[in-house]
Amino acid sequence: QVQLVESGGGLVQPGGSLRLTCAASGRSLVLSDMGWYRQAPGKEHVLVASITRGGSTNIADSVNGRFTISIDSAKNTVYLQMNSLKLEDTAVYYCNVHVTSVNGFHVGSLEVWGQGTLVTVSS
Repeated sequence: QVQLVESGGGLVQPGGSLRLTCAASGRSLVLSDMGWYRQAPGKEHVLVASITRGGSTNIADSVNGRFTISIDSAKNTVYLQMNSLKLEDTAVYYCNVHVTSVNGFHVGSLEVWGQGTLVTVSS
């Protein structure tokens, strides 16, 4: 069983910063990549940023230069540092991971989602 625990969302003024954290837990867990998606009210679910265990990143154009994603592979934890936040960054942010092995068993590329954490940018 794989569980994701997200934290760090909240209310911030435009121009402010927040840091999201997502920790994956499970027996002998091996992940191929971790990332963040977001869904704003009335809009589709979109990728914000992702990172592989090796550190290769994929950052959405809308946040490039403002958001930074990083990973602690030993802790199966991903961080999203969000700076210069804008009103349009308001959304529910979901952690997403791809699991390749749990408790010694290969599971292909099992996709797991977090419950979501709300980020509100407002003055």
